[in-house]
Amino acid sequence: MKFSDLGLSENTLKAVADIGYTEATPIQEKAIPEILKRNDVIGIAQTGTGKTAAFTLPMIDLLANGRAKALMPRTLILSPTRELATQIAECFQQYGKYQKLSMALLIGGESMVEQQKILSRGVDVLIATPGRMIDLCERGRILLRDVQVFVLDEADRMLDMGFIPDIEKIAAKLPAMRQTLLFSATMPPEIKALAKKFMKFPVDVRVDPPASPAVTVTQYIVKCRKDDKRPVLRALVRSENVHNAMIFCNRKTDVDILYKSFTKHGFSVAALHGDMAQGQRTDTLNAFRDGQVQLLVCSDVAARGLDLPDVSHVFNFDVPFNSEDYIHRIGRTGRAGKSGRAFMLITSADFKALAQIEKMIGRKIEELPDFSPESSPVLNEELEKAERKAARRRRRGGRGHGEKRAEKHEEKRDAEVKAAKPERARPEKRVKRPAKQEAKPAKQNATPAKPQGEKKKPHPVFGNQLPAFMLNEVKL
Repeated sequence: MKFSDLGLSENTLKAVADIGYTEATPIQEKAIPEILKRNDVIGIAQTGTGKTAAFTLPMIDLLANGRAKALMPRTLILSPTRELATQIAECFQQYGKYQKLSMALLIGGESMVEQQKILSRGVDVLIATPGRMIDLCERGRILLRDVQVFVLDEADRMLDMGFIPDIEKIAAKLPAMRQTLLFSATMPPEIKALAKKFMKFPVDVRVDPPASPAVTVTQYIVKCRKDDKRPVLRALVRSENVHNAMIFCNRKTDVDILYKSFTKHGFSVAALHGDMAQGQRTDTLNAFRDGQVQLLVCSDVAARGLDLPDVSHVFNFDVPFNSEDYIHRIGRTGRAGKSGRAFMLITSADFKALAQIEKMIGRKIEELPDFSPESSPVLNEELEKAERKAARRRRRGGRGHGEKRAEKHEEKRDAEVKAAKPERARPEKRVKRPAKQEAKPAKQNATPAKPQGEKKKPHPVFGNQLPAFMLNEVKL
């Protein structure tokens, strides 16, 4: 169906045509008319199918008439990550360029003073992450009683990441008469039940089965040993016709290690994870989007909602902890009808997690054919390089620099613990008592002992304790 058949205004259709879109995706075809009718909507569709445009386009038309008041936005969109919030803001700028709408982006890592200045002028569209939104609400810098449309983008991720208390606080400040929209690639039943408490008679718009990967992505697994994961990944990147690729790791420390390894081997690579400053994260994404960097080693902060249309490959260096994250990771490629390839490295410890992923997607993931040291010269070369490097380490003492540093750190920590721990007092040795000696003869000047039966009367002045001079007999 064409966008012109969905009931959008002429100015919005003109902005869409400028971008080059004519046909609406299935989620846009079903969601846009319902949103224009002012219904609450739960939208579930695969990643990369245009969910952001499905709610931004009708919202622009709904906001065409009216004017925002100071500190009182007319719409509120909550996003789980700063990158996704920034991307939504870019969509509003593109689709709403022929409408006179004001917008504010509230994310962490940016100047709060500048954000407050924008809010004081009044905004039609407010896009925020929950943390910064709560902060401004508690400071009294924003009022939400004029919000007409409330949007939770990537709703399952918002709730899974522990934003439930924040979302409930924000929803309590919103007016009861509002329109609520939830969009996500996956929506488990328990998350859907929790989300319905914010909505009234929602329309369920479901395009694809939940947790289903896009058909445009070809998926493979590559079995390897844990110690061979880095050389195997380098061989995969060299053997594939990689235009640009995203490499996902489970831990931020692994992102840094893999980034240094690829840099050392001469690849064009950048790193992205949640501990980086916001300005650095934005610059890294822009460099990858513009083709200045070929490989992006990242954590799951880049797995949700980012619109990177030209990603040719996705490599899962680690099997994701949550099987649903696999859908979002491989959804970075094969977008907008383009084909993509996804690979996942599997060790002996990953078969249980792999079985959960295959159960979720409903089919078995094939192993990459003709990729072994015997059939792939590139893999054979990388493995031989890694073996020679390991042999050099063994000749130097059997440990690499990282292991030596870890051993020194362990020794230092043990020494600190030992120094901080108080020493236990040792029990004193028992001293043997000398044998009883014979009683010494009494001194001549000592007072004679009184018979046992006679009691000594107390002195009227000194009592029972007499001075020493009174104990000696003085002869004149």
